[in-house]
Amino acid sequence: MTNYPADFDPKLDLFFERIVDVPPNLVWKAWTEPKHLMPWFCPKPWTTVECTIDLRPGGLFYTVMRSPEGKDMPANVGCYLETIENKRLSWTNALLPGFRPAAKIEDGCLDLPFTGIIMLAPHERGTKYTAMAKHRDDFGRKTHEDMGFEHGWGKALEQLVEYVKAL
Repeated sequence: MTNYPADFDPKLDLFFERIVDVPPNLVWKAWTEPKHLMPWFCPKPWTTVECTIDLRPGGLFYTVMRSPEGKDMPANVGCYLETIENKRLSWTNALLPGFRPAAKIEDGCLDLPFTGIIMLAPHERGTKYTAMAKHRDDFGRKTHEDMGFEHGWGKALEQLVEYVKAL
């Protein structure tokens, strides 16, 4: 049985949980250092070709993804909300660094404001990894779900685990 976080709203949020066989500190490292985030962040054959991380509340979270055809997607610019080492990471694309409200991005899937939350907990087999995406409305949640939230974020997690095992 899944234990949803207390603030989970099934009408607005997407959620998945996995047990991964690597320790929380390696998962954290892969999420918080650009050189370790870029190799796994996008489900292959997509790639992450740029990344900047200013790991503090109000700090910049920035990535550029490239399609298999070589087309760069517009930059994903966000703001960290919470950073609790080896435990919890949250960010949003609804705010720019310094908590400045973001302008609407007029490019298909990027016009999808959400808050991402990654929760890590030690587990006897490694790490209990919980991912949640919070949306402002049911349209945003449904759009993100139809884009393949669980498959895409799940595939990226598999790539993260494979990557950190090779460190």
